Amino acid sequence: MANRLELLRIFCAAAEADSFKEAAQRLGISPQAVTRAIQELEGQFGELLFHRNTRQSQITAFGEGLATAAKSRVQGIDELFRTTQHKGDKEATGLVRIAAPSTLGDGYLVPPLAELAALHPGLRFDVRLSDQVSDVVDEQIDIGLRVGFMRDSRFVARTVCNIPFLIVGAPGLVARVGKPKNLDDLENKPTTVTLDPNTGRPWPWFLSEGRQWHPKAPVFMSTDGRAEVQAVLAGMGFGQLTAYFAIPHLRAGQLVELLPKLAPTPWTLNVYRPQRGPVPARIRVVYDHLVKVFSDVTHFPR
Repeated sequence: MANRLELLRIFCAAAEADSFKEAAQRLGISPQAVTRAIQELEGQFGELLFHRNTRQSQITAFGEGLATAAKSRVQGIDELFRTTQHKGDKEATGLVRIAAPSTLGDGYLVPPLAELAALHPGLRFDVRLSDQVSDVVDEQIDIGLRVGFMRDSRFVARTVCNIPFLIVGAPGLVARVGKPKNLDDLENKPTTVTLDPNTGRPWPWFLSEGRQWHPKAPVFMSTDGRAEVQAVLAGMGFGQLTAYFAIPHLRAGQLVELLPKLAPTPWTLNVYRPQRGPVPARIRVVYDHLVKVFSDVTHFPR
């Protein structure tokens, strides 16, 4: 198909020029290349396109009809590629599908998308918030955010920051039951957990040196990390929260950090997109903006 398009482009130039030599000069190719292209088209159509002798060439009636039909089509295809290739970031338009943990949704993901919508009114967003791992192929996800390791080679991923896990409690709870001195002491105090939606089981608390700890009788369990935050703020129990949830409340004095020596190695936050060849402007603009925003500690505390 590409070869046929090029043959027609050469033919149209020859039809408008006074000679094959002039057509060749316009196209930056040799006169022999023009002659070969015309001969190949004549073979494909089974018709003579030019009457030729040693001094000049004259287009035939069939050639004139073909030139009229081919010119608009060749110009249309050329214009299609020019329009697509010169579409800059300012013209980013279309739908972008994004997958992210529900805990990043309204507080951290929606605001930067609103900024992009103001800059690029043609953008539309389909945001899938879930703590279950999304199937980027089946759900046709364009961009995703994931806390934890990225081992899938199908993704182009950027690690934008490290996320600590903090053991915290409300000051009122500390006043009521005392501050836990160690893990054994914490065992006898009220705790909260988040349920893994993939298994229905409580997530363990992640501790230093790669250890994990399962509270024996948590007073509050939820599949929604935001609900657990509210339970911890209300003084229902001590909880292990990600830094981006805990830090704003620590700064406001609504929570206190406990047992900092038990803190695990921080996890990573990754912004990723599937490897699907060329990246459209709409996806590149959103991907780059999310990388920038989640790398900024003033937007995403950690």
